Amino acid sequence: MAFPLRVACYDRRVRWIVFFDGDCAFCSRSVRWLVLLDWRRNLRFSPLQGELARAKGLGHLADPAGGSMVVVREPEGATFTLSDGWLEVARALGGPWRMFEIFRLVPRFIRDAAYRVFARNRYRWFGKTNACGMPDEEITRRLM
Repeated sequence: MAFPLRVACYDRRVRWIVFFDGDCAFCSRSVRWLVLLDWRRNLRFSPLQGELARAKGLGHLADPAGGSMVVVREPEGATFTLSDGWLEVARALGGPWRMFEIFRLVPRFIRDAAYRVFARNRYRWFGKTNACGMPDEEITRRLM
C-alpha cells in the first residue's frame, strides 16, 4: 500500500497570489525582484488597491500606517500576513530560499513587531509611487 505524499510547494496546482501595496516604491521593486527569482512561476501578483483584493476583503491592509503584504495560497485560500507572508513567499520560491523558514522558530510576535516597524517606515525610507511604472512583459503576464 503506497501513501501519497503531497507537499504544497511541489504541487503544480498550487499557486500563490502576492497582494502588495501598489503605492509603495519598495513593494513595487520587491515584485520585480520576486518575478526574477520565481523561476517556477508559482507567484502571481495583485495590488492591494485593486479589484481582486477588494473582492477577497483585503484592501484595508494597504494602510500606509503599517499596511501589510498578503500572500494567499490557492486553491485552498490560506492567507498569510505580516512576517508569515514573507515566509510563505520563501516557501513558494523553493530551493535555497526555503532556508528562511528557519525564522518560523522566532516567536511570531517578535517577527511581526519587526515587520510592523518596517511597514510603518517604508514610505519614508523608500518613497511612494504616484504613478505606476510600465511593467515589463513578464510582470504584466503575472499581474491579476
